[in-house]
Order: sequence, then structure tokens, then C-alpha cells
Amino acid sequence: MSKIVQSSTKIDKSFISKSFENLQDAICRELEILDGKAVFKEEKWDRPGGGGGRARVIENGNIFEKGGVNFSNVFGLLPDQMSAGLGLPPGHEFLATGVSIILHPANPFVPIVHMNVRYFEMSNGDKWFGGGIDLTPIYIDVQQAKYFHQSLKDLCNRHDPSYYPEFKEWADNYFYIKHRNETRGIGGIFFDRLRVNPEVSLEDRYKFVKDVGESFTHIYKTLVNENKAKPYSEAEKRWQLIRRGRYVEFNLVYDRGTKFGLDTNGRIESIFMSLPPQVNWLYNYQPQPNSEEAFTLSMLRKGIDWANL
Repeated sequence: MSKIVQSSTKIDKSFISKSFENLQDAICRELEILDGKAVFKEEKWDRPGGGGGRARVIENGNIFEKGGVNFSNVFGLLPDQMSAGLGLPPGHEFLATGVSIILHPANPFVPIVHMNVRYFEMSNGDKWFGGGIDLTPIYIDVQQAKYFHQSLKDLCNRHDPSYYPEFKEWADNYFYIKHRNETRGIGGIFFDRLRVNPEVSLEDRYKFVKDVGESFTHIYKTLVNENKAKPYSEAEKRWQLIRRGRYVEFNLVYDRGTKFGLDTNGRIESIFMSLPPQVNWLYNYQPQPNSEEAFTLSMLRKGIDWANL
């Protein structure tokens, strides 16, 4: 992937948007190589209020049953509903740009992964970054969970030692399905409203967010390669479809990105790209005691120090 920009480069909204476009290109190339069969199909779209994006979807591959890598750059008048949510009077202009990734593997032992990096700028001068990476294993492997979190901790520590504990806790709280009393997966890092201020420059914030984006494929590729050849049964596939149902519940009930897309008249196909191709809701399904499924359920809770298990 491309290297972090040098400090002499002027970083502004145009540069950040182009950087995210390049990130989409690089990630799609690497995921196609990893899958070895399927290729991304692209649709370009325009937003009536200003801007647009590129939706790229991969389906029916060796690894990925369905996935998407979306880029967007939208701007215009901030909807009244969002103005109220930000505590602002109507009439502000906004720009939002970012890359969003969701991958639903065919093999139940390859975890679902989500990554997002985004930048938001207001006409009143306020600007911030958001994003993160989180993992949703169908079957939790403690050593793999430890690897995932240690990788994120190392990434964060390259920029600020306070980032990982803060953003890890944020992910635990954010990716939480309250009506199920369980986390969506093993979390990761999540951050929002990472503002530019006199203490932290736009360049420093950008370097961290770019590092998150560029680290994604390296971290995830390791997990794919460790699990992609594992055989699985019909019962394990059924469990995958049940767990996918929890993913759908979170995305439709709680996910801010989904709500933002709907509130800003985003492209529906791109917004719902995150949903899996197949899913089951079995009435009051309970796994067998002492099973791998029961173990996974027991670990879907906040506050686990995965990196130090």
C-alpha cells in the first residue's frame, strides 16, 4: 500500500478524500488476491444533494460469500435532523468522506470483519475523524482474538499509548447488542469525533487514521489464512447463519453509519451492503452445554482484556 504522506504535504479535505479513494483501490486489489476467484464489481453513484461514491461488491468467491468496500464523498446542506443531533442551528454545510468495509466469509471459521475510516468537516470550521476495526468470529479462538487485539494495540501505540485502552473500551460499548445483552463479536477499536484542536493537528489525526486503513488487510489476511481451509459441518454452517442474524440486528437497530446514510439520503444499496447474503432466526435457539457454540456465547461480553489473555 502507499506510504504515509510526508509532513510537507498539505492535508485538506480534497487530499483526504483522494487518499481514501486510493485506499479503496489498494484494499480491493489485496482482497481479490486473497480470495483467488471473485473480483469486485463497481457501481458509481451520485447523491442528489451533492457528491457521490463508488460501491464495490465481491460475491461467491473462494473466501468471501459477500463483501463490500465502499468509498463516499458527500457534501451539501446538513439535514435538520443531523443539525439537531450535533446541537447546531439549521443551515450548516458539511462534507463527509470515507471508506467502509464489511466481509462475510463462506467458511464459519473465518470471522466477519468490519473496518471504517472517515472524515467529517463542517462549514463552521469543526472537523474530525472517525473509524475503527472490529471482528465478529462465529467461533471464538482465544489465540486468534489475542493476535487481533495485540495488532491493534501495537498500531495505536505507534501514535498514542492512550488510544488503545480508550478506543477498545469504546468498541466494547459501541458494538453491543443491548436487547441481547451480548457484544456483536470480540470488538476491536472504535473512535468518533476525533477532533482537530490546538493540541493535536490535522496531520497527526490523519496519520493515525491512515495507519488504521493501511493495517487492515495485513491483520485480517493472517486470520483468513489460518482458517480458510478448515472443514465445517451443516450444524456449524447453521450456527454461522444464526450469528449473522445478530449482525443484522445490530446494523439495523444501532449502527450510526446506517442511520447517517439514511438521514443524508444516501444510496440504499450501499447502506445495506453490510448485510449478509443469508441469515437465520431460529426461535429461542440454545446451544448445547459445553459446546464450542456455548463457549463463544460466554465470551461475547464487554471488558475482556484480549491482548493479555
